[in-house]
Amino acid sequence: MRRPLKEREKHPLVPDHKYGSERVTKFINYVMERGKKTVAENVVYDALDIIEKETKEKPLEVFEAALRNVGPSMEVRSRRVGGANYQVPYEVRPERRLALSMRWILQAARGKHGRPMAKRLADELVAASKEEGEAMKKKATMHSMAEANKAFAHFAFNKPRRKSR
Repeated sequence: MRRPLKEREKHPLVPDHKYGSERVTKFINYVMERGKKTVAENVVYDALDIIEKETKEKPLEVFEAALRNVGPSMEVRSRRVGGANYQVPYEVRPERRLALSMRWILQAARGKHGRPMAKRLADELVAASKEEGEAMKKKATMHSMAEANKAFAHFAFNKPRRKSR
């Protein structure tokens, strides 16, 4: 008989030293490549400084607004039912919503070329806080897919039936 799965203990995030925010720390970890955390910190802090200079707003508020706006509320997952695959819409959990928003903002910033990463990241964060930009397009695409497949929502929580004898 199998043992029940144990939930893994999450490591606590230490708030960053400049803004005292755990979300900024998490974002720095997303930006980090090849273990170079100081480089990632410099990129994120420079981006937040650029935001402060250009928008004359608090950079943390712009950052939080960008994450809030980009985070999707619905997504589609593949579900096999009776030999056919259906794209079934599901609600997105808050942890996954945060992870997707950070990933999409970073992908959009990395996709642009020709300027320093801090500038590209700052532009994408400002655009996302105004509900514009590549990351917002990605969210709109995901929501439209969920809307288009709303007819398959009844497959979401149904367990497979057992065969009767």
